[in-house]
Amino acid sequence: MQEKQQKKILTAFQLVLRPIIKILLRYGIGYNQFAEVVKTAFVDVGSTDFGIRGRPTNISRVAVMTGLTRKEVRRIRSKIESGNQTVTIRTTPITEILTRWHSEDDFLDRYGRPEVLPFANSPNSFSALVKRFGGDVPPGAMRTEMKRMDLVDEDEGGNLSVKSRSVLPPDSTDNLMTSLVHSAYPLMSTIATNTDPGKLSGSGCAQFTTYSLSINESDRIRLKRISYDRLSEAAVSFDDLFTAHELVSDRDKKDDDSPVVVVGLYFFEETDPHAKYNW
Repeated sequence: MQEKQQKKILTAFQLVLRPIIKILLRYGIGYNQFAEVVKTAFVDVGSTDFGIRGRPTNISRVAVMTGLTRKEVRRIRSKIESGNQTVTIRTTPITEILTRWHSEDDFLDRYGRPEVLPFANSPNSFSALVKRFGGDVPPGAMRTEMKRMDLVDEDEGGNLSVKSRSVLPPDSTDNLMTSLVHSAYPLMSTIATNTDPGKLSGSGCAQFTTYSLSINESDRIRLKRISYDRLSEAAVSFDDLFTAHELVSDRDKKDDDSPVVVVGLYFFEETDPHAKYNW
């Protein structure tokens, strides 16, 4: 019974791994490099999530669970403890300025939309916004960079209007990292939580997927466009909700141990003819 169950799970993971392997091969990463990452993840989770009475799992038990040798477990744990495996996606000054321009009352119009800001000489100017939330970046340099990235427009009077709510990472690697950390990881973590038989009923997280097996080809492009528009609206709505609570937390000086909260919205269209999955 257990062997049959494991086979079904592994078959599903083989499907899940297809897009992951595509990304790895695209960046010239082969099996041996990926295998080291997988072993590290096995040791990390085995050590931290399966201890007894809150204590880390000892090396022998991790070896039993993962099938690795104790020598290998010890080597990998030493690497983890050195801090070499930490992944951090940092907020940039431009991202902070965009967020605050869409959320701070001093820089919104009466409808709650980002105000058109004069560059300087006002407590509600672009310069004031940058000085409050842009760290040590000079307002002029911030304006120049945001114009280069097509994030703001400047009229003849020097007034600035914001064009985008967020900024894409500057290159494909950063974009991939952001997507993996902020999209793929939260989704898979939610699945892990919601399928844990040890969890109490009702203690899971929201996870909804809608799909159809009979969309006409002639409607596919239109459906994709409509889905994009509606998902964008939902994302903006959740961003407003989170931002409101973040501002309250700022005023209350919430501690650094606050949990990360993520809502994921996506449109999926199967384009891999070799992904053998019976929907």
